[in-house]
Amino acid sequence: MKKVKQFLVIMMAVLFAANLTACANKKTSSSSNEPKSLNVQFVPSSAANKLEARAKPMEKLLSKRLGIPVHVSMSTDYSGLVEAMKSKKVDVGFLPSDAYIMAHKQKAADLLLQAVRYGIKQPGGVTTKKLVNFYRGEILVKKDSAIKTWKDLKGKSISVQDITSDSGYVFPVAELKQKGLDVTKSCKVVSVKGADQGVLNVLNGDTDAAFVFEDARNIVKHDEPDIMTKVVPIYFTKPIPNDTISVISSMPKNFRKKLAKAFIAIGKSKAGKKIIESVYSHEGYVHAKDSDYDTIRQYNKIMDTIKK
Repeated sequence: MKKVKQFLVIMMAVLFAANLTACANKKTSSSSNEPKSLNVQFVPSSAANKLEARAKPMEKLLSKRLGIPVHVSMSTDYSGLVEAMKSKKVDVGFLPSDAYIMAHKQKAADLLLQAVRYGIKQPGGVTTKKLVNFYRGEILVKKDSAIKTWKDLKGKSISVQDITSDSGYVFPVAELKQKGLDVTKSCKVVSVKGADQGVLNVLNGDTDAAFVFEDARNIVKHDEPDIMTKVVPIYFTKPIPNDTISVISSMPKNFRKKLAKAFIAIGKSKAGKKIIESVYSHEGYVHAKDSDYDTIRQYNKIMDTIKK
């Protein structure tokens, strides 16, 4: 009888411990706050309808690694994406450095990863095999144009990108301001969607010049084989930190690690590399820190003086 009592006591202790473990596991699971689905958004660097189709396959790749549904969409511009992240309608945004700074300042987003690209060799805009974490902006004009240097841009029409675009607006506008040319007051600024449109505007004579990323001519080369000789760069900006993958500030740290690991793995995979190359010419993703973007903050101060 004594042995039976001892056995029952031991069994009750085992069951009690098992129950505590189950409760603990349940609590851990419910408190992890991992999202049940993920909204990822890109911003067009060229024709939006083409890029959305190229980016869509990212849904399956991410979903497979994260174990949750993933929805990929295309925003109209960087400002719209920042607002979407601020209101938590989008969880992950592919933001260029200036847009990231804007989002981070508004507590809408935090840095997750930084993109790496192959470098560009001039003249000719040839892609090298060296991976770099920066790029440059450039000013393009027609080869037979009377515009030979940045000084000749006064009074001319220029195709520019969204005001938060580093290569397509911020860097060239800020640097020319420092040199003595206020583009916003001395030139006719024409906003366009996508660097490809800026290149084509110059080629077709719709504007005298265009602010684009180096070397945006390559994205229209398939349709315009002579673009490299017909449209030429007259100015290159200082290096710009590469684009970010940014996440909403409320995203749990444990899920951020999981997400970062997934994006890095996708960037190394054959299928994933094909997608990110076709969308943004990214060749992969690496860890980075917020201070890597302090250069952008310095340029923003220059832009603030221009706005005044």
